[in-house]
This record gives sequence, structure tokens and C-alpha cells, in this order.
Amino acid sequence: MSYGINLKVWGDYACFTRPEMKVERVSYDVITPSAARGILEAIYWKPSIVWVIDRIHILKPLRFDNLRRNELGGKVPLGTVKKAMKNGSTPVEIFIDEVNKEGKLTNRQQRAALVLRDVAYVIEAHFEFKGCEDNNPGKHKEIFERRAGKGQCFHHPYLGCREFPAFFELIAEEIPPSALTGERDLGWMLHDIDFVNNMEAKFFRAVMRDGVIDVPPFHGKEVRA
Repeated sequence: MSYGINLKVWGDYACFTRPEMKVERVSYDVITPSAARGILEAIYWKPSIVWVIDRIHILKPLRFDNLRRNELGGKVPLGTVKKAMKNGSTPVEIFIDEVNKEGKLTNRQQRAALVLRDVAYVIEAHFEFKGCEDNNPGKHKEIFERRAGKGQCFHHPYLGCREFPAFFELIAEEIPPSALTGERDLGWMLHDIDFVNNMEAKFFRAVMRDGVIDVPPFHGKEVRA
């Protein structure tokens, strides 16, 4: 048995990066199912349940904006991480303002980004059980609704990038109508990552009909690697 919820999320900016863009950041036209799942897990996550995205409602017209963002150009060396895990005292850190002998910043990079502006969605989803003993559906649904209703979260959800916070509220009544009409093919979109099978990315053909995208099951025939 599965229990469904409707959650409205919105924000000033969003960036759901297309994986085929290697250098500059270019956002998908709408939120991806994996990003929607991340928002739900930020509000309520338990190892005994898994969130499944059913539909995505796009409430506002698609608007893009160009930004330049400072990004971290490197990452913490693997040797440092292993050393910290071994002795428990080695600092695992990297400084974006670190300069080299020539006085140049070594870790900061400035990149252009094509991001979404003034977005609002309704995530229509349900949760399923992973076969654990903690399988009381009413309990999990009530906890999620209570947390979402009070604005509680484990960490603040975001719209693709952490500098783009997501605001949210529980939809208890009818889903508000979309400002979009007609049918639009958005092309191949990232569905989610298959964490069981070698971290393989899965994609589906996203078609928006009157502002609504029906998300196929993750293991359905419409989803491809």
C-alpha cells in the first residue's frame, strides 16, 4: 500500500543542471524527479520508506535568466579523507580563497549559468516501503504532514543548487491550476540515479500537458539509461 502527498514548492531561482553540459550550467526547463525526491527527503526521510514522484505540476510560465556564479574549482584529496577517517583528527577542508605564489586564486572559478527564475511547482508523490518492520503507513504520512505543515526539515531544501532555497507548504485541498496550456515535449530528462546498479543515470521523455508532467515508474519501460 502507498500513501500520497501534495507539496507546493517555490523559489526565486532554480538550476536543475543538464548532465550533457560539461562546463557551463544549463538548467532543465522544469524540476527533475530526483530533485523533487530530494526536497521530500529534506523534510522527512526514513530508511524504511522511499519517495516515488508521480506527477509534477508546473504552476508558472518558464522563465530563464543568465547568471555568473563563483564555484569551487577543486576537491578535497582522497588521501586527506582516508587519513581523517583513520586518525579522526586530520581536518577535511578546502579554502576557496586560497592563493598560490603568483597571488592568484587556485580554487575559485567563475562560470556562466542559465537558470530558471520565479518558479513554482506542486510535487505529487507517494512513499513505498523497503521491506522493513517500520511499515505503518498512517504514522509516516502523519509525520510528514505535521513536519511540512510546520515548515520543519532536516536541512533546508533547495532548487537544484544550495544557493537557491526552496520554500514549501502542504497542499491539503485541490492543486492550484497551472498557467500553462497545451502540450510541450521537453526532451529527455534525468529521472534519477540507480544507486543499486553502479550509480547509473536513468532518463525519461518528459512531456508537459497543460502544465503537468506524468513521471513514469523508475523501472518502467519508458525509463532508459
